[in-house]
Amino acid sequence: MQTFMIIERFDPVDLDAIYKRLNQDGRGLPDGLHFVESWLTADNKTVYQIMRTDNAELFDVWFEHWDDLIEFEVVALREKPTAS
Repeated sequence: MQTFMIIERFDPVDLDAIYKRLNQDGRGLPDGLHFVESWLTADNKTVYQIMRTDNAELFDVWFEHWDDLIEFEVVALREKPTAS
């Protein structure tokens, strides 16, 4: 399963609307897209989120649920090499 960092950027004035939708509808993740962890920056403008999936096309389905409030960037990650 591949790991991704999703960078979510939004206007802080939309934060209440984002949390309202999150509380009402959940994350809106399609089957096969797995949330791991997230962090909100202190200025309330950016979320860094770790997700896992075998099908990166599922991000498009998920983004449709949020694209009126959030801009997304997807970064594919790999395991860091171990020291020898």
